[in-house]
Amino acid sequence: MNTIFKEFIKGLWEELPPFRVLLGLCPTLAVTSTAENGLGMGAAVVFVLTMSNLIISALRKIIPAKVRIACFIVIAASLVVTVELLMQAYAYPLYQKLGIFVPLIVVNCLILGRAEAFASRNAILPSIADALGMGLGFMLSLTFLGGLREALGNGTVFGVPVMWETFKPASVMVMAPGAFVALGFILAGMNAFNRYQSRKKGGVEPVSQNSTCASCGACDSCK
Repeated sequence: MNTIFKEFIKGLWEELPPFRVLLGLCPTLAVTSTAENGLGMGAAVVFVLTMSNLIISALRKIIPAKVRIACFIVIAASLVVTVELLMQAYAYPLYQKLGIFVPLIVVNCLILGRAEAFASRNAILPSIADALGMGLGFMLSLTFLGGLREALGNGTVFGVPVMWETFKPASVMVMAPGAFVALGFILAGMNAFNRYQSRKKGGVEPVSQNSTCASCGACDSCK
């Protein structure tokens, strides 16, 4: 049980997908102009990631190694179609806002990365815990980034005004350049916080783990 809990919480900070290991940056930058968009995309990824990890872990011993990536993509694609149909039925306005990035979840490196690095190598319960932790971390990150950009660009969060009356929105924050600016400040803030925590404990300053190869476990250098 302790191992499962560790697999769950690692995705909430230590290996936070978009901000620590820089996975899934395409939707992170493209759809987070509002908090609602970030939450919707994050929720879709949580569903696809959790179900794909569960299925791949359950079938890991019978999926041929030579065609495993193709199998992973087929499983993810089937789940993404399910998400698309559900969003079209129950959240069509949000589906229209997210646009092409919903079907592109199929090739999201977070989905395929966790399938290859974890689900295909571990039992069902740890794989579900890994998926839920990574998925929730991804969803919270997108919602936070979307809320930040929306607040600075529109003065609202989830459509609710949060700024003072004389506040002048910076419209660039809800445009494409604003995504890179906001992401850069978040990464800088997290790295500064990590260094502060390390100095406070009297340890050595940690090396930045903002890398797509960080702790994936797929090769000997990561183990």
